[in-house]
Amino acid sequence: MPDPSAIRGILFDKDGTLIDFNQTWFGIIMTLARSIADDDEAAARALAEQGGYDWQQQRFVGGSVVAAGTVADLVDLWHPNLPAADRTARIAGYNDVAVDEGSRRAAGIAGLDHTLETLVARGFQLGIATNDSEAGARATATALALTDYFAAIIGYDSVIRPKPWPDQLHLFAERTGLPASAIAMVGDNTHDLEMAHAAGAGLAIGVLSGNSTREELAPRADIIVESIADLPGLFGGA
Repeated sequence: MPDPSAIRGILFDKDGTLIDFNQTWFGIIMTLARSIADDDEAAARALAEQGGYDWQQQRFVGGSVVAAGTVADLVDLWHPNLPAADRTARIAGYNDVAVDEGSRRAAGIAGLDHTLETLVARGFQLGIATNDSEAGARATATALALTDYFAAIIGYDSVIRPKPWPDQLHLFAERTGLPASAIAMVGDNTHDLEMAHAAGAGLAIGVLSGNSTREELAPRADIIVESIADLPGLFGGA
């Protein structure tokens, strides 16, 4: 296992890692689905299921379009073959809903503030890298009074290529002046961990607070923890 003592920056996924994914995104997805389905509840539920919601387990499945993709991926799933201008407009509209509903519904993972405060006090530079939009990530951070903890907040639209490509982690490295080898990536989906490896990150840390199981994360994770509340113990003591 790579040495945690070499880490000086920690880059967090947002949904499922810092905030409760299902509580936040179920409302967003159903708001969008009902608008498309003209309030036909059965049709809206079918759209949510297509996006990855498991109605029996009442959660989004790890690796699904909603759990791991971007708003653009969702538009392409629900509205295939749109003309370019219509696709761009639809993505912008969906992003607007995600910003508004996401910030209103966001609930932090247990221990969120204490964890971030402790890590900053120990000298770590922190960031967010999400497949949500940058505006959505900033709105959520503002709603939960988290903005001051982060040296960078990076959305899928902040870079040319979103996760699992390395671009977001490389942008965090550029903004903080840290080498990728000194950065730990923390996330609840395999695309977070794949980005870490693609970018040459020092650590790929999986968390079980989101949509993926230990078995799903294990092949790509250097370390798996229950949630970010375990990180102060991993990096520098209890």
